[in-house]
Amino acid sequence: MYQQAYQNEKIEGLHFLVTGGAGFIGSHIAEYLLQHGAKVRVIDNMVSGLQSNIDLFSDNPNYEFIEGDIRDLEFCKKVCRGIDYISHQAALGSVPRSLAEPENTNASNVDGYLNMLIAAKENKVKRIVYASSSSVYGDSQGLPKVENEIGNQLSPYAVSKYTNELYAHVFRLNFDMKIIGLRYFNVFGPRQNPDGPYAAVIPLFVDGLLNEKPVYIDGDGEQTRDFTFVANAVQANIKALFAPWEKVNDYVFNVAVGENFSVNTMFDAIKKELDSVTNATYREPRKGDVRNSLADISRAKNQLGYNPEFDFHEGLKQTVNYFKTVYSN
Repeated sequence: MYQQAYQNEKIEGLHFLVTGGAGFIGSHIAEYLLQHGAKVRVIDNMVSGLQSNIDLFSDNPNYEFIEGDIRDLEFCKKVCRGIDYISHQAALGSVPRSLAEPENTNASNVDGYLNMLIAAKENKVKRIVYASSSSVYGDSQGLPKVENEIGNQLSPYAVSKYTNELYAHVFRLNFDMKIIGLRYFNVFGPRQNPDGPYAAVIPLFVDGLLNEKPVYIDGDGEQTRDFTFVANAVQANIKALFAPWEKVNDYVFNVAVGENFSVNTMFDAIKKELDSVTNATYREPRKGDVRNSLADISRAKNQLGYNPEFDFHEGLKQTVNYFKTVYSN
């Protein structure tokens, strides 16, 4: 999936650190970097990361895995030694989980993130690109979402991601560090974990329909999302790592497609891909969820050169085919 280079520079011999690299998006970024000849150090505490994601790289001589936790500052300093660029994907995800576990969310997403900034500063890392989230828009009603118009955050997860952006600003301002944040909008794709109480909606639906499990839709299903295939997120990360700094006038960018679909529409599209006649069961809306989400991606296009290659339907087709293969084995 990553044959095409998203950057003009040759990255052979450069050293990258991917935090949360055993996770969904992190493993895709590591895959891209390794495929293009980079040396990649992956770190993960394996709380939500999957061994199967990093087993894909085990035979690659440019790959190194170190298990550890970003909440440990000394660990962060150690793994940043000799690193040129950091892709920071490690986080405790999920709005519902953050409402149930605010202290754990803050420890991983704020304390751990700050540790990585301190470690990167000490080791003179050239650039950091970190995962923010569309959840920072909170109760802002405007559509599409524009980076400089946010509302009040609605969950501890959203607060943690907005705090990341504030810390990035302070470290850029005071320590002349090159740090870029990417606000992901509902990223989905192969290797996204369908298991556990906080699984994302698309793998959860596919898993349910394939394996004849109950499928639940929160609320009326008419809430909309800018569903973003993972390869688009990988492209945005690589573009952000290598965009000429003089062209980067802003430091936080939406990563999406610029189209939104309702959850009902998404569910029906999955049913069609699977030739399923199973219907979903509707239940109470989730606390902390926003009603509608749609991104303006013009800033990322203009400053980073980001241009999403996969629309919702193509990404969904690839995702469903992946899970069909997984569950047929």
